Amino acid sequence: MRHITRTLLGFTALVVSLQSFADSKDPNLDLIHARQGEMELRSYFLGPLVAMAKGDTPYNAETAASFSKSLQLLNGLDMDRAWSPGTANDKYEGKTKALPKIWNTYPEIGKYGEKYEAAVDALAGSAGNGLNELRANLGDVGKACKACHDDFTAKK
Repeated sequence: MRHITRTLLGFTALVVSLQSFADSKDPNLDLIHARQGEMELRSYFLGPLVAMAKGDTPYNAETAASFSKSLQLLNGLDMDRAWSPGTANDKYEGKTKALPKIWNTYPEIGKYGEKYEAAVDALAGSAGNGLNELRANLGDVGKACKACHDDFTAKK
């Protein structure tokens, strides 16, 4: 019985590692992971700014300025390739929430990015100037994020 359990565990580990290896050989998964990584970075920098705006964390001008400028730097990354056609949730269910209509609405979807970039630029220019400035401009960043996610991200 012990031998069977070890064999089954070994076989399960082999199947899991082969699946991981197979996933890593799919270049589209690399693209999906790249854009998810970018979103994680955005979240990393937005989180403390939101906490300051809500009063959950004391306002810190240096952190607010630095984190908002980091968001601005992320906008300068060339992420176009990460948004290649064929990388939506219809083909990669469970791997991404990106809806296929992202690619069907091009170039209109670019307007969402432009609004986000403009909101981040305004935030980066003002976040270090006081809590009221942070609050005034952070709301526009949130609205830009929400608009795109509401329209182009699977709810599941």
